[in-house]
Amino acid sequence: MSDESNRITSITPVEGWFALNLGEVWRYRDLLYLLAMRDISARFRQSIIGYGWAILRPLLTAAIFTLVFSVFVKVETVVPYPIFAFAGLMPWLYFSNSLTGVTSSVVGGGALLTKVYFPRLVLPLAKVGVGLVELALQFVVMFVLMALYSYVPGWEILLLPVFVVVTVVTALAFGIWLTALNVRYRDIGMAVPFLIQIWMYLCPIVYPLDVVPERYRALYAINPMVGVVEGFRWALLGTAPPDWTMVGVSLLVMLVVLVTGIAYFRKVETTFADII
Repeated sequence: MSDESNRITSITPVEGWFALNLGEVWRYRDLLYLLAMRDISARFRQSIIGYGWAILRPLLTAAIFTLVFSVFVKVETVVPYPIFAFAGLMPWLYFSNSLTGVTSSVVGGGALLTKVYFPRLVLPLAKVGVGLVELALQFVVMFVLMALYSYVPGWEILLLPVFVVVTVVTALAFGIWLTALNVRYRDIGMAVPFLIQIWMYLCPIVYPLDVVPERYRALYAINPMVGVVEGFRWALLGTAPPDWTMVGVSLLVMLVVLVTGIAYFRKVETTFADII
């Protein structure tokens, strides 16, 4: 019998709750890519419009918001309301779709979990990658709208990738917590869509930040998506720069959620296959 047939591979968990073992995740990058591409192709499968929904959905939503909040409620904004709403919707739609996907990622990957070993973190990472395709298409539409309204981006556009990264990490941070909890408590997955609906109105998407009283701004900044939405508008439309103190608070909250989420995920990931 050859030495090759006698080879035994021992797989042991990484020590420490905070150890991500990104080197191992990198070795499984092909799996991560395949999972992301599978979800991208499945999202609009058997759809007549296909990827057009990635553009049509935010456009229709922005049109409805314009009708309700600009025409009827008469919310005042420093830029035309359609591009004001669309600029805020882009990061929010990415965040909400990714959060929903990440929350169900481990439960949805149950069949794979029980058959083969791979870093469990690959599942949520694949989900946050899926929405980037839609976000890229929405940026094209945003630039067309800006051209129609004669808005030329300034130097602030150079910082847009920073806010995109923060959006991705924020979705991953909250999603890691929720997907780990969702394995044991499936009510989490049921509650997330309602949480997202409420959360949207706690962000300056349909209204400007100015309507929030000054005394509540510090509390408002605990929501990490506040800094992201304001940052997108500033980078794209050259509106007033975001309150960097609020952005700092939002980033701090995001980092705390990310670190604690990783710790909890690492603690319970060895039980995923048994519970599912």
